[in-house]
Amino acid sequence: MADFDLVVIGAGSGGVRAARVAAAYGARVAIAEEHKVGGTCVIRGCVPKKLLVFGAHFAEDLDDAAMFGWDVPQKRFDWPVLRDNVLAEVGRLEGAYTDTLTAHDVTIFKERAELVGPNSIKLASGKTVTADKILIATGARPLMPDIPGIEHAISSNETFHLEKLPKRILIAGGGYIANEFAGIFHQFGSHVTLVNRTDILLRGYDQQIVDRLLQIAIRKGIDFKFHATIEELTKREDGSLHVRMSGCDDIETDAVLFAIGRQPNVENLGCDVVGVEVGERGEIKVDEDNRTNVESIFAVGDVTDRVQLTPVAIREGQAFSDTFFGKKPHRVDYACIPSAVFSHPPLAGVGMTEGEARNRLGSVKVFTSDFRPMKNVLAGRNERSLYKLVLDGETERVVGIHMIGPEAPEILQAAAVAVKARLKKEDFDATVALHPTMSEELVLMR
Repeated sequence: MADFDLVVIGAGSGGVRAARVAAAYGARVAIAEEHKVGGTCVIRGCVPKKLLVFGAHFAEDLDDAAMFGWDVPQKRFDWPVLRDNVLAEVGRLEGAYTDTLTAHDVTIFKERAELVGPNSIKLASGKTVTADKILIATGARPLMPDIPGIEHAISSNETFHLEKLPKRILIAGGGYIANEFAGIFHQFGSHVTLVNRTDILLRGYDQQIVDRLLQIAIRKGIDFKFHATIEELTKREDGSLHVRMSGCDDIETDAVLFAIGRQPNVENLGCDVVGVEVGERGEIKVDEDNRTNVESIFAVGDVTDRVQLTPVAIREGQAFSDTFFGKKPHRVDYACIPSAVFSHPPLAGVGMTEGEARNRLGSVKVFTSDFRPMKNVLAGRNERSLYKLVLDGETERVVGIHMIGPEAPEILQAAAVAVKARLKKEDFDATVALHPTMSEELVLMR
């Protein structure tokens, strides 16, 4: 008999959920993690980044406070205080995740594991462990380019451990990570230059919403260099960096952050040893039940490169354990997944963008609300929000909701239910507004 019914490689969001649920169904479960329990989201991603976003918001909130009658005599930011408090919270969450696994009698191997057979793994200590099923949930990591001087650059992983804030930072990339950290560092007082090899930002989000973010970011003072590429980094004697560019003039800066994508963690995992099929980008190929081409080996989360979002990995882990240990087979529905960018201001969207709807449906109706939030009016801040409903022109079903403005992700989570439920514009019109709120704009568009 095998040592375990299930062995999970990787204790991130998807792996922990799968392990906990399988164990709750009575399975004998083990999980192997070489770094920290919690994975990218908890340790070096969503959670610590959102805490930095909260911290960054105070820069403008303290400025606005005067118009609301508050006397703030001195505004001074202490990076080490925030950094250390964030890392302490990460440590607390790691302990909580570990306690959850322990409470469900999941055996934790705090070491690296690799595949050595269809039903066996080998730990870094040399111990071999067998299991009826193996689940790979090793996640992904920041992609770093192969250029001279890359050792002087950082990825998103290192941003949470910086000794001090850079006075100038160059951020390479056009996705959500690049734009989020551009806003964070700008609010903390760094001069931010964002470099992108194309002129496309936030691919997959509604273009009108992205254009609004770009307008606001430029007005705030973030510098954008489009159709530009970093060729080489050279460190000066004073610690600053000379960045040789193509597509624009060379740049002098104090730090370079690459946020150009994430690659699945499959190196030295043993996929080649056991014959697990891997795609061109290194992603592990799986079917709708998260099974690889090897019958006893499965994979969930970012390592499959389907949708690299924490809630999706969690649902995949849940579906895996429900299906194979709970006798409740089901599959993840990848349609209508809401997503957000915690930029300054944040944006969020669910369903089809206007462009996607026109390509797929042909007949489309669009309603927008372009307004200045009440708080911004009194604060004297000219920043405007934009909400957008995209409708199927034939049925008037709401097929997409997109927005940029304060608390947009919080508002969109509830609004996403309407798109998932296939509600129509008349359902929005029939809903009484909650006044005075920003979210009431969703039911007042005519």
